[in-house]
Amino acid sequence: MTAFINIIERLVSTIGSWSAWLCFILIFVVCGDVMMRYVWSTSPNWLIELEWHLFSLIFLLGSAYCLQQDKHVRVDVFYTKWSIKTKAWVNIIGTLLLLLPWCFIVTKTSSEYAINSFYMNEGSDQPGGLPARYVIKFAIVVGFVLLALQGLANILKNVKLIKS
Repeated sequence: MTAFINIIERLVSTIGSWSAWLCFILIFVVCGDVMMRYVWSTSPNWLIELEWHLFSLIFLLGSAYCLQQDKHVRVDVFYTKWSIKTKAWVNIIGTLLLLLPWCFIVTKTSSEYAINSFYMNEGSDQPGGLPARYVIKFAIVVGFVLLALQGLANILKNVKLIKS
């Protein structure tokens, strides 16, 4: 069980670190877009699309890392006052009833969406936009699979915590 947790957490941590570097790249892309817009009064469609593609990748690939580091949004009205084992039970139940079903639904739906996009060789509908839109659609699948894997790792860690 510990080996499984470690493998998932290494994977999520590595991909989360990569997604953090995308923030740095996005800053340069946005600055370039702003400069082109104000200096040359132009902004190519591919550059605008690259901005939202990068932002999407940051969000999708970084969400599991955010969960791993316990930096996600949580309403802590009661949670902070509970014992460690009660928190572990809440985390297990919340993950089983909310996170994993949601990840399953989004992964199933978005994988069909991405596969159709791939077979159609879907690109941007804007002139001069980015080709291969299916890449960003597959990123939805990858992001939610990573989130589900991290959810499973969290369940296992909480089970170990309860047993100790």
